[in-house]
Amino acid sequence: MTETERKLLDAVNNGNVDVVKELLKEPGVHVDCLDDQGMTPLQHAAFRAKKEVCELLLAHGADVNSNYHKDRYSCLMFAALSGSKEMTRLMLDSGAKIDHVNNVGRTASQMAAFVGQHNVVFVINNFFPKEDLYYYTVPTGLETEARLPSELAPAMLKFINMSNLHPVKLSLYLNEHPGMLKCWYKVVKVLELLCQNSMRSKDTNDILAMKMHYFSVVVKRAAQSYQEENDNLNPWIKKLLNGRHGDGFPEFMERFIRQVLKEFPFSESTLLHTMVKLLADVTIGHEPTAFSTMAQGINGQRSAFEDNSPCGTCGEFCAEKKCSACKSVSYCNQVCQKLHWFTHKKFCKLLGEEMKRMEELRIQREKEELARQEQEDKELEEEDWYESEGEEDKENKKVVNGEKSSENKGNQLKSPDTPVKENKEPAETKTEPDTS
Repeated sequence: MTETERKLLDAVNNGNVDVVKELLKEPGVHVDCLDDQGMTPLQHAAFRAKKEVCELLLAHGADVNSNYHKDRYSCLMFAALSGSKEMTRLMLDSGAKIDHVNNVGRTASQMAAFVGQHNVVFVINNFFPKEDLYYYTVPTGLETEARLPSELAPAMLKFINMSNLHPVKLSLYLNEHPGMLKCWYKVVKVLELLCQNSMRSKDTNDILAMKMHYFSVVVKRAAQSYQEENDNLNPWIKKLLNGRHGDGFPEFMERFIRQVLKEFPFSESTLLHTMVKLLADVTIGHEPTAFSTMAQGINGQRSAFEDNSPCGTCGEFCAEKKCSACKSVSYCNQVCQKLHWFTHKKFCKLLGEEMKRMEELRIQREKEELARQEQEDKELEEEDWYESEGEEDKENKKVVNGEKSSENKGNQLKSPDTPVKENKEPAETKTEPDTS
C-alpha cells in the first residue's frame, strides 16, 4: 500500500468525501487497495456506515464482493455489523452475495443476528434480487408483451423488499404508487409466478412463497377497493384499522390475514402448517394474532426490545410520537395519527385512564421496592453492628480474663498457706576497742 493509499483509507474512515474524491484521482491509487488485514476502502466505509463514501467508491468501481480479508469478511458482513439498514441495503443493491460465508462458516445474516442487529437481519432475509424481477419486464419466447411494464419495476422491487408486512403499511405504499393499483392484474400475476417458482424450484423456499402470496392478495384487495371508491384507497385502509366495539381490536384485519393463510395454494408447506397450528385454538382478539404469527414466520422471531413501540397505524417499529391525550399509542408521524384517530378516539379516554393507573401502580411498586431495600440495608447495618459489638465483647472478656489470671497467679504467690522463708542475718560481733 502506497502512502497516498494510506491517506485514502484515513479519509474514508473519517468520512471526508471531498478528500476521498481528490485522492481517487491520484495516479497509482487503486480503489480496492488492501490494508494489513486485507480490508478494502469500501469495507472500511461499510463498517463505519459512511454511506456517501460508499456510494462514491462504488461509482469508481469498488468491488462489493472483495474476498481478501484475513477472516473472509465481505462488504455485506461489515455493513451488517454496523447495524445500518441503509448501508446493508446499499451493499445488497450493489450486488453483494448473501450466501457468502466467513472462515467460521457464518453468513452476513447470521453474523448480524449473533451481535443483535435484528433489523439488519430482516433486510437481508427479505432481499429480492433486482435481476429476478426485471426478468419479467422483457418478452420471452412467443410473448409479444412483457408480463410487467418496465416503468413499474422499480416501485414493485422496493415493495417486494419491504420487511414491514403490516397490511396498512403496504397499502400506504400502494397509495403512493397508483400505477401498481391501476395495473394491479399484472402486478398480481408476477407475484403469483414468484410464489409458484419459489415452491417448485429445486431449493424450495416456502418463506418467499408465503410472502409473495400475501403481497398478491393485499394488492388485489386494495386495487379492488381503489376502483370501487373512485381512485381512493383511504376507505380500504380505514377498514383494516377499524376497531371492534368494546376493545378496539382490528377484527377485519385479523380475519383478512387468516383468510390469506387459508388461500395459500401449497398445502404441503411446513411454514403453513406451523402457522395454522399456532392459530388453530386462538380466539380472535387474543394473542398471538394472525399478523404477528405470519410476520414471525416470514421475518423470524424479533427480539423483545424491538416490540416496545410499534406505530398504532402501520406497525413500523421505533415510532417516536405518542398520542398527547392517552400517552399509550405510538405513531410514526401525524399522517398515521390522523388515519387512526377515527377509531382511536373511541377508546382514547379509557386508554388514558388505564395508562394513569398503571403509572401510579408502577410508582407505588418502586416506592415499596425502595422501602424494602432501605429496610434490608438497615437490617444489614444492625447485623454488622451487633457482630462488631460481639467481637469487642470477646476482646474485652479476653482482656478481663487475662487480668484475672494474672491476679490469681499473684495471689497464689502471696497465699498465707505458703510458708515464708525468713532471712536470718548473722549476728553482728561486737569487738572491744583496743585501748592499749
